Amino acid sequence: MTQHLCKVALVDDHELLRAGLARIIDKFDGYKVILEAGNGKEFIDSIDKNNIPDVVLLDISMPVMDGYETAAWIGKNHPDLKILVLSMLDNESAIIKMIRLGASGYILKDSKPVVLKEAFDTITASGFYSNDLVSSQLFYRVRHQTDTPIEVTEKEKEFLRYACTEMTYKEIAEKMFISSRTVENYRDALYEKFDIKSRVGLVLFAIKEHYCKL
Repeated sequence: MTQHLCKVALVDDHELLRAGLARIIDKFDGYKVILEAGNGKEFIDSIDKNNIPDVVLLDISMPVMDGYETAAWIGKNHPDLKILVLSMLDNESAIIKMIRLGASGYILKDSKPVVLKEAFDTITASGFYSNDLVSSQLFYRVRHQTDTPIEVTEKEKEFLRYACTEMTYKEIAEKMFISSRTVENYRDALYEKFDIKSRVGLVLFAIKEHYCKL
């Protein structure tokens, strides 16, 4: 029986990096790079409607059309197309924004090839790649949509809605008319209750439990 070949698109403005990635990915069992582009517009113009990629390896910082705009376009036009972000940006704001735009995973450019392969395998098999940004327990809930009862107070729900924005914790405190310390208490309580490790984890949890909308 012929193995299904996972078709990959590379979208990154560094041509040498793309060439290196293409060589690495083409050596992965079951994966083939079918499209390379230097920015989102180039990617859109290069898509063959009869040969749509399965996964897009997407950079964020690009000229003409960046990763955020590209992810938004993919979500509207090809919602089944999986997005794996490969970026130098490791700040929470960038990660949260890409997840809200539909990214299925987020890894850094200094990752080893084995991590890239693992991310591809996980995304194609179960929809989302888990790494150190959030706990495996949280990703299990997101992937399998378990119905485990979740006890969250109304104030915690309000905090989660604001946490899904790009507001800082200080700005959230001002919006909720509470102290920064109280906001930190809400955050820490949710971390402990649900084994969450970061703000990215809070956002994923809030999306899964429908406390905020994409």
